[in-house]
Amino acid sequence: MELRGHTTMKQDSVRKILFMLLLVACFLPQVGTATALIGGILFSLVLGNPWPRLTAAWSKKLLQVSVVGLGFGLSLATVVQVGAHSAVYTIVGIAATLAAGWALGRVVGTTPAQSLLISFGTAICGGSAIAAMAPVLRAEDDEVAVSLATVFTLNAVALLLFPLLGHLLGLSQQQFGLWAGLAIHDTSSVVGAAAVFGTTALAVGTTVKLTRALWIMPCVLMVSMVKRSEQRAPFPLFIVGFMAAAAAHTLLPPLEPVWSSLALAARQSLVATLFLIGAGLSREVLGRVGVRPLLQGLLLWMAVSGLTAVAILFGVIAPP
Repeated sequence: MELRGHTTMKQDSVRKILFMLLLVACFLPQVGTATALIGGILFSLVLGNPWPRLTAAWSKKLLQVSVVGLGFGLSLATVVQVGAHSAVYTIVGIAATLAAGWALGRVVGTTPAQSLLISFGTAICGGSAIAAMAPVLRAEDDEVAVSLATVFTLNAVALLLFPLLGHLLGLSQQQFGLWAGLAIHDTSSVVGAAAVFGTTALAVGTTVKLTRALWIMPCVLMVSMVKRSEQRAPFPLFIVGFMAAAAAHTLLPPLEPVWSSLALAARQSLVATLFLIGAGLSREVLGRVGVRPLLQGLLLWMAVSGLTAVAILFGVIAPP
């Protein structure tokens, strides 16, 4: 028994060391976003994430820091132009997604709270939107867990699939950034997929996605008023940081080398973020994904992605 316990402790130590080495390697410029995500997923599924709660917390913090850093690579005029240009598409898209999600939830047979959580996560900002809405709906823990697992799984698929589809469809950098920003759930996957496609796609996709994320607060507020709940959504301060970084880039042009270095560092820290996010896709997470929630989430996501792509290709939705 003592020998077995010693062997287990040794294996656990080796696993932790290997995890840290892979995480550090993600900060090297030779490692890309897709490689980091796949590496994190494979590590978690084969060896197991040694720090699931810690990596979940740090992936959110590192993502926010990365998004702020990406702002140093953009001018404030570009951010405002792209954000204003996509505002109408964002509002229409959110309303249509929520309506379609409600209808699909009734057809598939998910619970009302679970259906709205999945729809809200698809329409606005993935896990962040689900976490903000869950207390207002008084959703059960298992409903929240299943919704998060469903959206998380589809996010991983989107990050790998969207760049391939973008090239197959012949989308330009601006078109792909707009598509990713409107059709992918989480900010992490939007930024990751856009970064694979190109720098212009990254700029457009990030800005469009953050414009969507701003709608968490008003949507939660409206639902809380209907439900007579006192829950309020916290304002996403990292979006303010993103705008401030873009403003610094615009107002202090002599420091362009500094801003470029910070933007480059942010893109690489995003790679490490995706490794941590991939490591969160454990067997336990996959085990939580039920057939009905996954079916609702998949059908809703396919509808949103497909219709948005068609609208962009035919010029109904035009990039900035």
